[in-house]
Amino acid sequence: MKNKTQLYEGMYILNATLSEDARSKALDRIKAGITDRGGQVHREHDLGRRKLAYPIQRSREGHYYLLYFTSNSKDVGEIWKEYHLNEDLLRFMTLQTEEIKETLEFKQLPE
Repeated sequence: MKNKTQLYEGMYILNATLSEDARSKALDRIKAGITDRGGQVHREHDLGRRKLAYPIQRSREGHYYLLYFTSNSKDVGEIWKEYHLNEDLLRFMTLQTEEIKETLEFKQLPE
């Protein structure tokens, strides 16, 4: 398998009980995991505090972030291992993407 640089979209849910300073440090730790391996963070969207669909580690709310970054495809697994050690990170998801969204728009769900 050939290792090449890919564009990724990462969704991160941090513990909502963290102070603003602690949340900033937790996000910096996530970004450092990318940049320390030669990756680059291109765009960061702070989606704010939102209710979780179900409790995670006894938390009912989380602070959501969406990051667009490039990284070598072989390094993503190593980055994930680091995420599992981050106690402030409730959930994460990383997907390959084709473009960086400058603005985020959400459709209303039908009632």
